[in-house]
Amino acid sequence: MPYTAPVSEFTFLMEHVVGLPRVAGTERFAEATPDMVSAILTEAGRLADEVLAPLNRGGDLHPAHLENGVVRTSPGFADGYRAIAEGGYIGMSADPDYGGLGLPMVLTTAVNEMIGSACLSLQLNPLMTQGQIEALEHHASDDLKALYLPRLTSGEWCGTMNLTEPQAGSDVGALRAKAEENGDGTYAVSGQKIYISWGDNDFTENVCHLVLARLPDGVPGTKGISLFLVPKYIPDADGKPGKANDLKVVSLEHKMGLHGSPTAVMQYDGATGWLVGKPHGGMAAMFTMMNNARLGVGVQGLCQAEAAYQQALDYALERKQGRSPVEGGTGTILDHADVRRMLSEMKAEIFAARAIALANAAAIDMASATGDAAWDARAALLTPVTKAYGTETGIKVAQMGIQVHGGMGFIEETGAAQYLRDVRVTAIYEGTNGIQAMDLVARKMMDGGAA
Repeated sequence: MPYTAPVSEFTFLMEHVVGLPRVAGTERFAEATPDMVSAILTEAGRLADEVLAPLNRGGDLHPAHLENGVVRTSPGFADGYRAIAEGGYIGMSADPDYGGLGLPMVLTTAVNEMIGSACLSLQLNPLMTQGQIEALEHHASDDLKALYLPRLTSGEWCGTMNLTEPQAGSDVGALRAKAEENGDGTYAVSGQKIYISWGDNDFTENVCHLVLARLPDGVPGTKGISLFLVPKYIPDADGKPGKANDLKVVSLEHKMGLHGSPTAVMQYDGATGWLVGKPHGGMAAMFTMMNNARLGVGVQGLCQAEAAYQQALDYALERKQGRSPVEGGTGTILDHADVRRMLSEMKAEIFAARAIALANAAAIDMASATGDAAWDARAALLTPVTKAYGTETGIKVAQMGIQVHGGMGFIEETGAAQYLRDVRVTAIYEGTNGIQAMDLVARKMMDGGAA
């Protein structure tokens, strides 16, 4: 499906609305000059337009599948992933000490939107890795950081998050996965996890799973949960993927959308893992990844809105139907007031959702650069807003895109319905939007309105 990255709109918002110059004015992000930002946005836009967008429809029509225990990904996804990784886009905001570029989250957020608009199913993979990188940066031991971060940042390896179990969805504290010490600093992790986005692939050397499990002395509920790093292949003495770990993909889900993204049921049978953070402190460590992902998922909703809007506008400019009510009009359905109303509303909602997401990212950057708790609180407040509003906007705009197409929107040939099918889950995963509302009111607004 054709897509044109809205680079000029990102530039306008960064310069005039969300305060990127203020972020670049800090010592930490001084390298984010206007010229650098322009170059990165332009090149990432080209990647999205020319390399990734052509993969989107194929991923929908030719889903990832399990073949003799091996996940086979959609046509072209391996090359698309390599282009993302080689461009340095996975580690844009990662620590330069481990190969990252150390650039502002504002810039990473814009690039993630462009990649997701082009091919959301593929973008889910680097998004999960980015979240894992942040979790390890904040909570892992120095040895784990040294081994895993350079390879995750480069894209040689990729990461996942394993929370959900059949009986433990939003109620994470009900999980039954367990971990026991092996006596050598590692742990044996056992249990089944479901809904694992990109639980495996056929194009990275290793897949690194962050798995929530309970130690023998872990109390019931979330306070007794620990976090473990469990790789598909156990690294050898040289840090290269060694023997296969005791884990496997049991099956892949057949889903409403995001067909190109393999959603796995994972089975761990005494798999070797390493503790991340403190014993029984798994939720704190995992929430670092989840908050990163909540911003990312809000952007996923937004990016599908942008892609749906572009296709609807192109269709409206070509489709001729009925007599034009506008003297000297285009002669297409764009002349009709209701079509203009829908397209205008789509555009306005996208602008607002994008501004909120970038403002959220800017608050994260300012908190990181200054250590000011007020910026931390601002970022925390905006996270559930970004996630819920971005995803609801994606669903609403994709729905309106179908309406603009009329009957052809209901016909899969146009691809208009794919945006709605792909975006629908964003209001569900990484915490349903109802949970975002509870988080906003019960946690983020309990400071008397300061944030």
